[in-house]
Amino acid sequence: MTRLLYIFFLTGISILNGQTALPGILDIRERAELIDGILEDRIDHLLPELMRRSGIDMWILISREYNEDPVMKTMLPSTWLSARRRTMMVFYDPGHDKPLEKIAVARYSVGRLLQGSWDINTYPDQWEALIAIIEERDPKNIGVNISQNFALADGLVKTEYDAFMRALPAGYHDRVVSAEKLAISWLETRSEKELSIYPLICRIGHAILQEGLSEKVIHPGITTTEDVVWWLRNRVNELGLDTWFHPTVSIQRADPESFDHLRTFSKRPDTRTIQFGDLLHVDFGITYLRLNTDQQQHFYLLRPGEKEVPEELRAAFRRSNRLQDILTEEFRTSRSGNEVLRNALDRAKEEGLVASIYTHPIGFHGHAAGPTIGLWDQQGGVPGRGDYPLYPNTAYSIELNTSSEIPSWGKVIRIMLEEDGVYTEDGFYYLDGRQEEIYTIPRQ
Repeated sequence: MTRLLYIFFLTGISILNGQTALPGILDIRERAELIDGILEDRIDHLLPELMRRSGIDMWILISREYNEDPVMKTMLPSTWLSARRRTMMVFYDPGHDKPLEKIAVARYSVGRLLQGSWDINTYPDQWEALIAIIEERDPKNIGVNISQNFALADGLVKTEYDAFMRALPAGYHDRVVSAEKLAISWLETRSEKELSIYPLICRIGHAILQEGLSEKVIHPGITTTEDVVWWLRNRVNELGLDTWFHPTVSIQRADPESFDHLRTFSKRPDTRTIQFGDLLHVDFGITYLRLNTDQQQHFYLLRPGEKEVPEELRAAFRRSNRLQDILTEEFRTSRSGNEVLRNALDRAKEEGLVASIYTHPIGFHGHAAGPTIGLWDQQGGVPGRGDYPLYPNTAYSIELNTSSEIPSWGKVIRIMLEEDGVYTEDGFYYLDGRQEEIYTIPRQ
C-alpha cells in the first residue's frame, strides 16, 4: 500500500461502524499524487489485459484542447486539466507478453508514463509522426473511439477522424476498427487500488446526507426542499468536492396531491415547505478522486409525539430493499443488462412487487460506461447499451423503486432507492452498505 493510500485508509478507521461522521478529505496536492499513482497503475497493469481481451493491437486516441475524448480525459495526469493543442496517445501491444508501448505523439510527455515522441525536425507534420509509428509497428488492427451505442466510447470527432484517414496509407484503412469494447472496459473496470478507496468516497456522500437531512438543517414549516438542495451544494463546495449533477429533494405526504413528478422523472419537483409527517426523498452524488457516487435515500419528519416511522411506510421501504436483493442476485458475468433486467422484473412480479429498475454503472462518470439495466421509461430493455454484458470489477448504482399503497394516506407512494456497489467474481457488495430503514428527523 502506497503512503497516500495508507493515509486515505486511516481517515476512515474511526467510523467503520457508522455512517454519520465525515471521513478526512485529502488536500489538492495529496489528491493529485494519489490520482496519478492510480492512473499509472491502471495503464501499466490493467490496460494490457483489457487490450488483449478486446483483441486490439494498437489503440489511438486523438483530441484537441477543450474538446477531449471522454476516455482521454480519464488518462490525463492530474496536472493536465485539458488536452494541449492536438494530443495523440498511442498504446501498442507487441504481444508475446512484452510490455505495452505507451507513446504520446507530442513535443512533450503526457505525465510520467507517455513519453513524447514527436521530433519536429524529422516530421514537421504531427500526422506524419503518427503514421511513422504505425508503419514501424505494422499492427494487425488499429482501434479508434467510434461507437453507435455508447457516447463515452464515441470520442473521436469527425474532423479528427477524417484527417487521420487522409494521412493513413490506403493499405491500413481496412485495419481501422471500432475500439468500443476496449473503451468501455477501460472506463467500467475498477482497479484494486480504486476499489480500496471507493468505500470511503461513498461514505463521504452518506455523511453529507446524514448532516443535510437532519434537524441541523431542516426546521418544519420554514425549510423548503430547495433550501436543502442548496445546503447540499454549498456543503460539497466547502469540502472542496464536486457534484456531477444538481441534487433533488422531494416530498411525499398524506394529502390529496398526486406525486406525478416522482413517477416520470421528466421534470424536477417544485419547491415545497417541509412539514411534520413528510416523507423526504433525496437524490445526490459527489465527485472525488475522479470517482463518482449516486445515492438516493428517504427520511421521515417525525410528528410531535412520534418516536418511529409509521409501519405502512416501513413496510413499503422493505419492498424496495427486497427489489435490490432480487436485482443483485441476478448479476452474472457475461449476462447482458437486458437479461438481468428481465429476470429481476419477472421475479419481482412473482413476489407481488410493483417494480421499476433503472440501474447503471458508475465510476469515472455518473452514468458510466457498461451495461444499462433498464431506463425509467424503457422497462422492456434497452437496445444496444442493454445488450452489453456484465464483467467483474464494475461498480453500479443500484437504482430502482417499488410502488406501495398507503391506506392511511389514501394514495400510492414510491420508495426510490439508489446505492453504489461493485460486482466482482465473488458476487455483488455495497461499497458503504445500503439504507435499510427510513431515517427519522430528528434521529431516534
